[in-house]
Amino acid sequence: MARVVLITGGMSGIGLATAEVFQRAGNRVFVVDQQETPEGKRLVRMGMGCFFAADVRDSEAARGIVDEIMTTAGRLDVLINNAGISRDHVLWKISDADWEDVLDTNLKGAFNYLRATAVHLRRQKSGKVVNVSSINALRGKAGLANYAAAKAGLVALTRVAARELGPANVNVNAVAPGMVKTPLTERLSADVLEQAVCESALGRLGEPGEVADVIFFLCSEQARHMTGQVIVVDGGQTA
Repeated sequence: MARVVLITGGMSGIGLATAEVFQRAGNRVFVVDQQETPEGKRLVRMGMGCFFAADVRDSEAARGIVDEIMTTAGRLDVLINNAGISRDHVLWKISDADWEDVLDTNLKGAFNYLRATAVHLRRQKSGKVVNVSSINALRGKAGLANYAAAKAGLVALTRVAARELGPANVNVNAVAPGMVKTPLTERLSADVLEQAVCESALGRLGEPGEVADVIFFLCSEQARHMTGQVIVVDGGQTA
């Protein structure tokens, strides 16, 4: 049976690659993002889903979108919290706005959609949730105080949600990608990208589809006894 999938930040990068994987498997894909892209628009139409233009920081929008999906599709089987931003500075140069924007988008945004879907997943007594964290939630990396704090909070949220939703047969896991070729990382300096390649045991940056494949696995029956886990997908950056 085709599943109903909601992906935040699904118009580019890891989110778009994840939408493609689910669409190819015959699922109905709904995407939330601030701006629609041609690739994402085509994909959503092929997947018989819908695009919602929204800021994940808006909790009322999150509730409204989830309710609309429930009305339209009758159920929601998979939530992928992928939306994220970065504002990288050493901590003494991080402005209040940069701190709040990153925490509100990367952590509160995921909370908004997890909270909005939880009531429906509990009622269904089934569901899969995957939160996209980062290897920088698991290590200290200079210049990433706000980003790392948000992604580490997402790991904690994943584990608590796994405990709270487990009795309803809902699996909640996270992936922690290393450096991946996305629009977010394209803005980084050549030195930063070269350092990531040097850190990688495989000697290269990751591809969005390589993370998407792991996300898809975590939403499969093969991963039915996995919950509260953080799966590192980093080509050996942290090996």
